Amino acid sequence: MLVVGFPAAAFDTNCYVLAPGPGGECVVVDPGVDVEAHIDAVLSEFGLRPVAVLLTHGHLDHTFAVTPVCGAHGIPAWIHPDDRRLLEDPMLGVSEQSRAAFHGRLEWTEPDDVKLLTDGAVIELAGLQFTVDHAPGHTPGSVMFRLPPDAQTHQPVLLSGDVLFRGSIGRSDLPGGSYEQMLQSLATKVLPLADETVVLPGHGDATSIGAERAANPYLAEAVPLAGPHRGL
Repeated sequence: MLVVGFPAAAFDTNCYVLAPGPGGECVVVDPGVDVEAHIDAVLSEFGLRPVAVLLTHGHLDHTFAVTPVCGAHGIPAWIHPDDRRLLEDPMLGVSEQSRAAFHGRLEWTEPDDVKLLTDGAVIELAGLQFTVDHAPGHTPGSVMFRLPPDAQTHQPVLLSGDVLFRGSIGRSDLPGGSYEQMLQSLATKVLPLADETVVLPGHGDATSIGAERAANPYLAEAVPLAGPHRGL
């Protein structure tokens, strides 16, 4: 599997391009601020054609370029219904300070084609299989995307958005956030994953479930529910 990740021009938000390999279809995840040129460079370098944009949640730093990217390639954007309104008005998800910085206004149009994600759904795009895990807490509609083990590395992959970072988790003090829901999501959707799972977060460096299980203080607060181990 080909995975190319790079930070957006603001907020250190990671955008990812995923494909089975060079020379075919791909998926773009979380196109943030001013990533269009970088995405085009990746597409040109590897001979890729995007078929969809996947959004881990509706915050502006992850969706800023979703409409131009979707429009340029005639592709849909996928988002959880609980964050659908943030594609209509991104100001609903930002702090009062951020709203003031934008004077409460933002020139914004949502993508022409918006598709909705459901918890547990398996979506096949560009020859890749994404399992959707609804994991509220950072936003009501936050999701993570799981991919099965790669044939070469034999490691599952988790696109964790702003649910799980290296050594930390996403903030829960913005509109729609809930720390209690975040801990529940960590307990039910993160802790059951296999240690060898590679974590590609919405901000910062890649990590693994095993590393975070051992050192992330927030995972220590999330008590897993009783039940069988759910690996990938």
